[in-house]
Amino acid sequence: MPTYNIRGVDVDFPFEAYDCQLVYMEKVIQSLQERCNALLESPTGTGKTLCLLCATLAWRKSLGGFSTGMSVKSSQKEESEPDVSLSQPVQSNLPTIIYTSRTHSQIRQVIQELKRTRYRPKMVVLGSREQLCIHDEVSSLRGKTQTNSCHSLCRKRKCGHHSRVAEYMKKNPHLGDEPIDIEDLVNVGRRFGPCPYYVSRELHRIADIFFAPYNYLIDPGNRKSLKVDWNNSILIFDEAHNLEGLCADAASFELPSWLLKACIIEAKHCIDLSVERREESNEKSRNPDNFAILRALLLKLEKRIAEVPIQSKELGFTKPGPYIYELLSELNITHETVSKLIQIIDDAAVLIEEDNQHKVAHTTCRLESIGDILNTIFKDEGNAHAKFYRVHVHEVEASAADGLKGKASRTLSWWCFNPGIALEAFSKLGVGSVILTSGTLSPLDSFAQELKLEFPVRLENPHVITPSQIWAGVVPAGPSGCSFNSSYRNRDSIEYKQDLGNAIVNFARIVPDGLLVFFPSYYILDQCIGCWKNMSHANSTTIWERICKHKKPVIEPRQSSLFPSSIEDYLAKLKDASASGAVFFAVCRGKVSEGLDFADHAGRAVVITGMPFATRTDPKVRLKREYLDQGGLSHSKVLTGEEWYNQQASRAVNQAVGRVIRHRHDYGAIIFCDERFAHPYRQSQISHWIQPHIKCYSKFGDVVFTLTQFFRDGRARGSTDLSFIQTKNRGEIEEIQTELPLEKSLTQMTPISQDSSIKASSSVPNTTKGNFSSRVKDFLPANRSSLTLSKNQSLILNCSRDAICNEKNLLMPARKNMRNQAQEIIDLTGYSILDEQPSKEELLVPFHARKRKLLSTENVAIQQIEVSHEHSSRAKKFETNGAPFSINSVQLENSPISNSISSQHAQVGTALLRKDNGTPQRREVEFLRQKNKDVQSINVPSGNEENRGSDFLIQVKEKLSAEEYKNFVEFLKALKSKTMQTSQALQSIVSLFSGPERLPLLKRFKDYIPAKHHSLYEHCVEVNGNRH
Repeated sequence: MPTYNIRGVDVDFPFEAYDCQLVYMEKVIQSLQERCNALLESPTGTGKTLCLLCATLAWRKSLGGFSTGMSVKSSQKEESEPDVSLSQPVQSNLPTIIYTSRTHSQIRQVIQELKRTRYRPKMVVLGSREQLCIHDEVSSLRGKTQTNSCHSLCRKRKCGHHSRVAEYMKKNPHLGDEPIDIEDLVNVGRRFGPCPYYVSRELHRIADIFFAPYNYLIDPGNRKSLKVDWNNSILIFDEAHNLEGLCADAASFELPSWLLKACIIEAKHCIDLSVERREESNEKSRNPDNFAILRALLLKLEKRIAEVPIQSKELGFTKPGPYIYELLSELNITHETVSKLIQIIDDAAVLIEEDNQHKVAHTTCRLESIGDILNTIFKDEGNAHAKFYRVHVHEVEASAADGLKGKASRTLSWWCFNPGIALEAFSKLGVGSVILTSGTLSPLDSFAQELKLEFPVRLENPHVITPSQIWAGVVPAGPSGCSFNSSYRNRDSIEYKQDLGNAIVNFARIVPDGLLVFFPSYYILDQCIGCWKNMSHANSTTIWERICKHKKPVIEPRQSSLFPSSIEDYLAKLKDASASGAVFFAVCRGKVSEGLDFADHAGRAVVITGMPFATRTDPKVRLKREYLDQGGLSHSKVLTGEEWYNQQASRAVNQAVGRVIRHRHDYGAIIFCDERFAHPYRQSQISHWIQPHIKCYSKFGDVVFTLTQFFRDGRARGSTDLSFIQTKNRGEIEEIQTELPLEKSLTQMTPISQDSSIKASSSVPNTTKGNFSSRVKDFLPANRSSLTLSKNQSLILNCSRDAICNEKNLLMPARKNMRNQAQEIIDLTGYSILDEQPSKEELLVPFHARKRKLLSTENVAIQQIEVSHEHSSRAKKFETNGAPFSINSVQLENSPISNSISSQHAQVGTALLRKDNGTPQRREVEFLRQKNKDVQSINVPSGNEENRGSDFLIQVKEKLSAEEYKNFVEFLKALKSKTMQTSQALQSIVSLFSGPERLPLLKRFKDYIPAKHHSLYEHCVEVNGNRH
């Protein structure tokens, strides 16, 4: 495992780091050392999470040892407190790291990355009672009712699980020393008895790092429940691209008429229930008069909202934020009375939940939302936060589902237009650093201005892919020459919709496998698809039918409940052999554009059909723009309303295009079908790593030709296996890899044996500790820092701003030199005609790739012949209105061999194609085809297979001890040379791979043995399993 010295901190990294990964870790450590905030963008697939964990934990470790093995100090004094704590917070001068992400599904993936590092801090994952409670009765409750029931049982010492927590924590001080997830905590509770919820609460007091969803930091109530020494603590917001919206929404509320009416009905129900209980059991704990007061206040609020003067439905009724206190004071709801009202609401929620226990169908308690609204309004005694708000009442026609039968429905809103107020408390608490990171934060300036935080450390990282792996282009017009512009004036024209449809027909024909098409809104999506289905020319099929001819379509549903089934439908159609893939029609800002990985075959291209601007007349958008413009009058560097409006659209585009090219070996196309993307300002708002690759095409024929050539090269390059997206039980979607985790393939490189001597270039010595040599991409990342070398040859990144700005050369050994070094890697694929002259390098290659190796070069040659023949007329055809359309201006040259194909492949391909005089030689191709039947393998594998074998050996070397790895190599040699019986050699290897954490090795090794030995290998695995 290489060690990098970055700003004086030794960082252990599981693999040899790319240059962009080193720069990312340098920025993280700079932020931590200088106690300042950081805004870090790094594309998906660059190992962002792994770098963030390694850099942060290395810095923390440099300050002092981790708290592993430490037990919680028990104290019974706090049992009377609301959180029913068992322990005292451990006093430590060392900072606590709080790592947050949007969902528990994302946190689960972060934990998996932590397991891959060498760092083992004391850690825990925080979750809600809904996720962690194992009590038979309390676990079936929800919301505040569940919380109140839990507190009540714990105070009365009637929860057996809670009573076992202290003893279990005392006997198991090592809990949390190894990475654990929520499921692990629940399993501990079910097996040994302690409450998982309170176990996690105890652990977080002594943890070096704990993981939680955003709301644990954003919500003031949740934040207060954390027993953390906030001074110098480190806050990390991963996947933070939506943080500003989440902060604003968390601080805002909307109260529609139907919800208020439901709360009034519930208050009346509580009156009836309390009266009934008094009559039946003489229970006086619930006073009906309190619920009658609550109902009267809600009725008065409903009347007051109905009396608000609304002169036009478009503008509604708007007042400054402090007006909300004036409105509520008329109902006698003030700072002095609000606490009593909230207590009545809590009692009502418990009463309704208790009543639900006797019913088959449970109903959600709506009154709790009123309590949340009051807590939001009265969170500060001085009401200082109200100046960042606007009160708004708007009126719409109620739907039948609202139960108002078409009557006018009003919504009272209190919108926060300063997301920064959710984070401003951290500076007051003395937090050391706040790190925000994501794959799509651009544009960074508006992001920072919205959050009202200073971010001295910023980074827009490049990708680890090569230019040959991405096609990015602006398509300003369609096949018929109609301008692509999705603006309000143009989007409803028949010509626009037809030409856009014809363009997508061509893309569906050219792009292999999965195609994603994003529209600015559901309205435009529905209008376009409706047009494509209904309109056709004489004696021709519709545009929709022609799309379906090439790819099977799936449309993103508006209803969230239908989304998991649409993903399953897409995957099923993607695998359907009767079509050349599937096309997913979706919208920007929808579920498809957020948080899903369409890696490899699942997403070979993404089409953006327009700028996803929010509706200008939307009240919230209009008021936000007015709020920003008013602030700009007094501050020169404040974001204006128009800038915010444009950059919100750009960020939505960046989210959508980020669905493709998800890792180091992936490739794909990004197609901007709107002429406005040709403007330099629009392109400057696109993610930094995409900008250098964007080209503007004046003719649609050029788009068709270059896109076709790109995917032909992609096929020649070879592709990674398909990553599947699986629907989880709770409707959450996450990526399931068939081979490697998402970011694993980009960071793993060919391992160097311990006795191999690597000679660096003359100007740069070996740059890592251990037996790995640092290899970095030959491009200059954004915000590049200078690299120098210390006397002990450890890599040190200087962070001075002058060096960052002026450094132009990367003082790192070239990757090309690395490939020429001797490596101890074994070939199990059989013998080749080259065995008579043994190669210095023996490569581990999956058995199924035996015939593919030579044929892959042959296929490149054949493809080149076909391309040359197909375009001998120097013309390219594409589809428009169902008929071929010729563009004679397109000039085609022979398709170049991809850079990812090895130089040996290029030489063989050239030999196959031409004699000395350059004429095609079909007979040589046929000869080699025949010859290949007898050739099992050659020692020049494709780049993809070489990477897979190298990645696997890296995993083996990490999991086995040095002695075990040496034995493993000897068994491989014996298996190839047949100096041991096959069964004996396989059984020995299976024994080395025994144990839960080595199970992946056991499964993957099967790919590297001949098919005829698969049954024998499975038998060895079964025998070994029975022994254990």
